[in-house]
Amino acid sequence: MILASEFDCFIGMNYYATDSTGCGGVLRQRVEDFFVEEVWEDCGYRGGRYLVVEVEKENWDTHHLVRDLSRRLGISQRRFGWAGTKDKRAITRQRMSIISLDEKTLDKINLPRVKVEVLGKTNRSISLGDLKGNNFQVRIRGMNLSKEEVTRRLEAITSEVQNLGGLPNYFGVQRFGDVRPVTHLVGKALAKGNPKKAVLTYLALPYPREPKVTRTARAALWDNQDFVKALKEYPLHLRYERAMLNHLVMTDGDYAHAFDVLSNNLKRLFVHAYQSYIFNKILSRRMEDGLPLNNAVEGDVVCFVTGGLPDVGKLQTVDRSNLEAVNRLAGRGRAYVTLPLFGYESHFAEGLPGEIERRVIEEEKVTLEGFKVPANPKLGSSGFRRPAFLMVEPQWAIEDDDSSLLRFFLPAGSYATVVLREYMKTGS
Repeated sequence: MILASEFDCFIGMNYYATDSTGCGGVLRQRVEDFFVEEVWEDCGYRGGRYLVVEVEKENWDTHHLVRDLSRRLGISQRRFGWAGTKDKRAITRQRMSIISLDEKTLDKINLPRVKVEVLGKTNRSISLGDLKGNNFQVRIRGMNLSKEEVTRRLEAITSEVQNLGGLPNYFGVQRFGDVRPVTHLVGKALAKGNPKKAVLTYLALPYPREPKVTRTARAALWDNQDFVKALKEYPLHLRYERAMLNHLVMTDGDYAHAFDVLSNNLKRLFVHAYQSYIFNKILSRRMEDGLPLNNAVEGDVVCFVTGGLPDVGKLQTVDRSNLEAVNRLAGRGRAYVTLPLFGYESHFAEGLPGEIERRVIEEEKVTLEGFKVPANPKLGSSGFRRPAFLMVEPQWAIEDDDSSLLRFFLPAGSYATVVLREYMKTGS
């Protein structure tokens, strides 16, 4: 196994699954280099209170788009539902539901680089559980290699992925913040019962990739904790931070509920990101200890496939009596080893897998009870499990402009960057 970059290790992705040399290069030199399209079953929208639309957006963050859509339509953000946050610097197509909205009012939107198409109506809001997955089409530029060498490297990595049957199902960098990966640090502070540290980390911890004006404002608040002064100094584009600062000023420092000014989807990200970091660490430790990802060992908790996709609602502990049968199913893509996203209702696996899980939790010095976030339970999480292995079949092509184009499908909740890092290995 190749040890990953310092940055990848910072978010728990310690290893690459493939040993072949990467092609290097750069992502997202142009917005159109990254295209994502949701894949849905035939939903048959036959009427109901929820208007369902397909939104094509270019260079828009999903949360910012929903905020601006709600303003244009004059409705609350809480009336929107969607199946997942999409990349900002990309062209993406995703579905949204809006409760009790007349489609004629969509004419009010008129936002740049946004197209909205009505698909019908349904009886319930769209959510992540409804989405089958996403098709990705990603262009890598600036590899600085001959076509022959790029071809050789892409062929070698693709062959390895095919032989493995897929890749480790890490949470990608988007889960933690592309420019400023502190989301899991905020969640860690919440899970450890320190809402003040959580708020200050989110608002004030500067990060080198940010613009200088933003870093300067954050660093000043980190040092002086003067929220009134920060409101005057924070750039206007830091809308979420400014909303939280305003809450802190108005409530004389109510840290525990400062996150309540954010949308439900956004404020849940923090503890979820910390769960994701722990998941990544467990996955890395499993690879380090030589335990398989696509086959079970005694003590593992596996899920089974429903409708062609892993169903973490169908779990079973593996022991000596069922190990052989479970692994026959795993070999056919009908069963998956799962790892925990720890919450206050979680249970440890047994055997060697359970030892790894307990070791990581002990290293983090956090308790499962901490994920209740007693100071503000709306930020907590009961926990669930997720497949450790990602079945993926990438296809590639060398384009006329010497860029490389990768195409692949991923099930909902998996990350394109996890596939792309294996091909590029820019930090190794």
